[in-house]
Amino acid sequence: MPDVYTLVLAVLMLATGSLADRWGARRMFVAGLAVFGLASLGCGLAPDIGTLIAARGVQAVGGSAVAVTGFALLAACYEGRSRGTAIGVFFAVSGLGAATGPLAGGVLTEYFGWAAIFFVNVPMALATAGFALRALRPDTPGGRGRFDLAGAVWFAIGAASLAHGLTSGGSGRWTTPVTVGALVVSVVAFAGFFIVERRRSAPLLELKLFRDAGFATSVACAAASTLTFAALVYVSLWLQTGLALGPVEAGLALAPLAVASFLTSTFAGKVLRRFPPRALLGAGVLLGAVGFLLQLGFPVSVGLAVTGIGVGIAGPAMGAAIASAAPPGRAGMAAGILTTTRQFGQTLGVAVLGIAYQAGGLTPVYVVAAACGGVTGLLALVPRKQARVPA
Repeated sequence: MPDVYTLVLAVLMLATGSLADRWGARRMFVAGLAVFGLASLGCGLAPDIGTLIAARGVQAVGGSAVAVTGFALLAACYEGRSRGTAIGVFFAVSGLGAATGPLAGGVLTEYFGWAAIFFVNVPMALATAGFALRALRPDTPGGRGRFDLAGAVWFAIGAASLAHGLTSGGSGRWTTPVTVGALVVSVVAFAGFFIVERRRSAPLLELKLFRDAGFATSVACAAASTLTFAALVYVSLWLQTGLALGPVEAGLALAPLAVASFLTSTFAGKVLRRFPPRALLGAGVLLGAVGFLLQLGFPVSVGLAVTGIGVGIAGPAMGAAIASAAPPGRAGMAAGILTTTRQFGQTLGVAVLGIAYQAGGLTPVYVVAAACGGVTGLLALVPRKQARVPA
């Protein structure tokens, strides 16, 4: 069974993005932080595993609102050159957090116990909410029609089934009735979801967004780039089991990717306007693939640093393309699509790379990740006619 946090995130991200467009991104962001902080406290104080699982589910409700509205707020607050810089910083901090998470978690778990990884979220959520209330301007009413409840239900069924099927299959149970049944249900549910969305005047997912080549390419690259972080799961596993490193030492070994990604994203955001986003996307994803190949013949730190540079280039370009393609009032929906794609990309990546890791260790993991990134990067570089998306 998939982790309840991952499952709830996958189910809710599109819905919270759509609600943010209606209720206001600032309001949703602060509410999400409040829910996330309180649920984190509940996780740390949980007396048993059942309570912990329930609290993790509630935590994911708040996490979905924060993940979606954070980028939507950024896109709404900045314009022109300053938006590029802000997007670069956003992805720099996001990448740094994702890459250093294992290190921070290892330190907290090793020296303060498992509950510390939840307690640390509480003051951070409170401080961020207070800052948001002071620094962000109040929301303006969205009023984009009635919420697409039917679409949300179809998507929830499809997302939950797909997440369960991928997680079960990634554990080596691809042919079991439960896994096959979950994947079949997901196909049927997503088919129903797309049929419903085509008939809605205010859909949960605006299919016209994909007419914009930059937006569609960004979504594809978002899925491919998540393989980087999916591969880190097995790199960390190898460092701890193959090299017998502790959690803190394994986290430090992954630092080259985090540092390279942070520095590159910060710089890339400042030069976004000088290059076509698709060119930067393609170059970044290709460079990430090269980094995986370098890990086959060079020290892991060298390949991780090159992959980090690729992630640092692709992330801001991806965000810029998504932000520019979204029509007025649809920033939350666009951010929901981006975050949902990244969430499912990582879930699929962990499952597929898990098969590769079980078959031959890290070498096939690097080969699969490099192949997917290389193909997607090359496709991103193919010129396409740009289409404007109707508002």
